[in-house]
Amino acid sequence: MHLRYSFRIEPTAGQHIALARTFGCARVVHNDALAARKAAFQADRSRIATGALAKRVITDAKKTAERAWLAKVSVDALQSAIRDLDAAYANFFASVTGKRRGRRMGLPRFKSKKDNRQSIRFSRNGFQLRDNGRLSLAKIGDVRVRWSRPLPSVPSSVTVVKDASGRYFASFVVEVEPEPLPQVEAEVGIDLGLTHYAVLSNGQVIENPRFLRRAERKLRKAQRTLSRKVKGSANRAKARLVVARPHARVADVRGDWLHQVTIRLVRENQALYLEDLAVSGLARTRLAKSVHDAAWGKFRRLLEEKATRHGRQVGVVSRWLPSSQTCGVCWYVDGKKPLHVRIWRCQGCGTKHDRDLNASRVILAAGQAERQNAPGGPVGPEAAIPPPARPVERGTHPKPQPVTTGRQAGIPTR
Repeated sequence: MHLRYSFRIEPTAGQHIALARTFGCARVVHNDALAARKAAFQADRSRIATGALAKRVITDAKKTAERAWLAKVSVDALQSAIRDLDAAYANFFASVTGKRRGRRMGLPRFKSKKDNRQSIRFSRNGFQLRDNGRLSLAKIGDVRVRWSRPLPSVPSSVTVVKDASGRYFASFVVEVEPEPLPQVEAEVGIDLGLTHYAVLSNGQVIENPRFLRRAERKLRKAQRTLSRKVKGSANRAKARLVVARPHARVADVRGDWLHQVTIRLVRENQALYLEDLAVSGLARTRLAKSVHDAAWGKFRRLLEEKATRHGRQVGVVSRWLPSSQTCGVCWYVDGKKPLHVRIWRCQGCGTKHDRDLNASRVILAAGQAERQNAPGGPVGPEAAIPPPARPVERGTHPKPQPVTTGRQAGIPTR
């Protein structure tokens, strides 16, 4: 599997200028290539081949007076810009045709020099790792890297990123081997929320750190100062950095905390189940700031990535599962409840429930049922999962095996 290892880099004053020049040239090549493809499509619905496009916007453009300065930067970074444009188009068409899962992606857009985040990519021909620990970039020089850990393998590419706060990072793509952890018996359901970040089915509660809320007081003052500056002035640019740096610090602390929480959950549990929350929809409500601060989407992504690497399973139950309405003891659906109701009593069996703890236990049961009822597994939630069937020779037909359903075994299905 491929992972990204990101490190802070410290370019010199001259390398700052060279990086800015490379950022600008890669952006111009991307925009020229996108304009050429759009013009060809509007003219006769044709598509320009990648090689012909690179020759037009890079090789031939260098010979003109308007684009002669493209020769001052690495051609590898310019070619990577065209490859990234091809990947963006491929992702768009795969999304439109349904081959790519997730939200539908839009067409590639033109890049602006006013974007606060800039990036360039180098393939193996454009960078080299020196013996002294420095990163050599084509036509930029040897850049100092803050190595926090060794790379597990030789990187296939590196992306140099300048974020909104003015920091520079080098992001390496490396290939790593899976590191399966010893199997454990524990499985857990996770109910995400805002009052508590997560309530586990085993009774553990992870408190919500609210990193953005903690920094709001300092950010409020900085943003008020920024709003009073004249747009386009140098003082506004300085004030923008004063606002961007606390935001970057909040993002770094939140990311570090999410890494620690997710790896701990993966180490302690063999299977983890959580609900498929509509984060994008919740982010458009009056709770938008708190939802963004919680970063549920990143939590799920990190959990799935670490589980894949360490041989664990992550199950996602449907968002339409009434986890807050269903009794985890008798499975009686008790109806909708306002958010301020945190403790309720089941009308079916009379059991008193904590809203979040009961929801996590319902998610655990639903996730286990979905996992065992998956193709190739038994239908009954508590039936043992059989070993994978041996391949059958072509032309033969295996005898059908009797299947015991959960209803036949006397086990509730919900």
